Amino acid sequence: MYNILIVDEEPMMIQLLMKLMMSSGLNIGHIYTTPSGKEALTYARECHIDLLICDVHTRDLSGIELMQQLRMLQPHIQLIVISAHEQFEYAQTAIRLGVRSYLIKPLDSEQFLDCIREVLIHLDKPAVSEGRIEQPVYNMPDHSARFKMERLPERHYELLNRLLTGSIHIDEQQLLQQYLPLKGPYYAMLKMNFAGVPFAGQPDDYRWLCYAIWNVTEELLEVEDQENTLIFESGDQELSVIFQWRETDAADRMSHIIRQLEALGQSLHFHIHKFLRIPCVIGISQILRGIHFLGQLNTQTDRAIDLHQEYQDHYVFYYGKYHWKTIRPVEEAETECLRNNMIVSQVKAYIDQCYNQKGLTIHEVARKNHVSPNYLSYLFKKYTGFKLWEYVIKLRMEESRQLLTRTDLRRYEVADKVGYESPEHFSKIFKKYYGISPSEFKQLQV
Repeated sequence: MYNILIVDEEPMMIQLLMKLMMSSGLNIGHIYTTPSGKEALTYARECHIDLLICDVHTRDLSGIELMQQLRMLQPHIQLIVISAHEQFEYAQTAIRLGVRSYLIKPLDSEQFLDCIREVLIHLDKPAVSEGRIEQPVYNMPDHSARFKMERLPERHYELLNRLLTGSIHIDEQQLLQQYLPLKGPYYAMLKMNFAGVPFAGQPDDYRWLCYAIWNVTEELLEVEDQENTLIFESGDQELSVIFQWRETDAADRMSHIIRQLEALGQSLHFHIHKFLRIPCVIGISQILRGIHFLGQLNTQTDRAIDLHQEYQDHYVFYYGKYHWKTIRPVEEAETECLRNNMIVSQVKAYIDQCYNQKGLTIHEVARKNHVSPNYLSYLFKKYTGFKLWEYVIKLRMEESRQLLTRTDLRRYEVADKVGYESPEHFSKIFKKYYGISPSEFKQLQV
């Protein structure tokens, strides 16, 4: 089990991160949360922490100070930084501290989940005890079972593909588990794409290739228990393999298993290319806990295979190795730019309408527009050239100047009209903005 410590000043962000962590498909033990860097250090002194997720700013310590002190308390802790600011000096210092990822708010949920999965999957957990006997990746039966490969019955095939596309009902999933040996709880997928080699209508070729693949799998991973591996046709030009592990076999050995799966992928590609002369691209998923994540694992293998279009000299791709935010930079950058522009436009329209409300604050504006105050300030400055509160003051001062010029309102009435509860505070801001007091400005107009 993995213990996670989340440090962020924003309750909404903490709730989002906790929700994402619990839907990650990883074996999460405890999630500790706090807005305070000092309280985070207390957790680290009292509890074992596998992963720290923190903002670069905390209530009483900077994120950098917190990470430095946590490294001294728990040298093997993994670090992920989340920030509303793309500040090079922070990122540079974070890298020196061994931070695994530096993510920018607002978070892309899929990117965040990919990131934490890869960090925790490759976390070297200490052995439980010296007397523990190292187990193979799969359980070995007393006698080798004779290999038997048959096409799935049509109904089973239909249910399996619905499971992989996320369109299966819970009762159908339970029925499928009666037919197929999908007991888990840990699963991974490997998919082989054979461009231009359809197997539909060629059962003998299909059975022969499945047999060859099974033999390679059996030899490399020492798999003799067929129930732990399901090989099936997932498309006219695809064969897929579902691997599964028991709790005791996989919980603390994921990094080792991933290396074996990558080695299997390379070996499969080598043998298929050398002996069968078939073009083949292989995608390998991460390892997730729970049968309901098979649809996500299937998506990961498809995306991994698609990487061949970008890297045509490579044929075996493990999904977790690639930073998906940089693989599709143009598409995602355009989407993010449009989203940020929309946020700023909505906020600007809201301020234009409500700048004269008393008690208006950045936190109130951020809450109304469903973003964090820090990120909103960053975006507003980036897209308008104004700090957000400077823009509010600009509107108030321009309105107050018009009122002083065109009406006989007194100072306290003007202050009230533009959103100031205190005439004295209004006068102070006015003089700072225009260089003269409201009274002096009024006299000049006369």
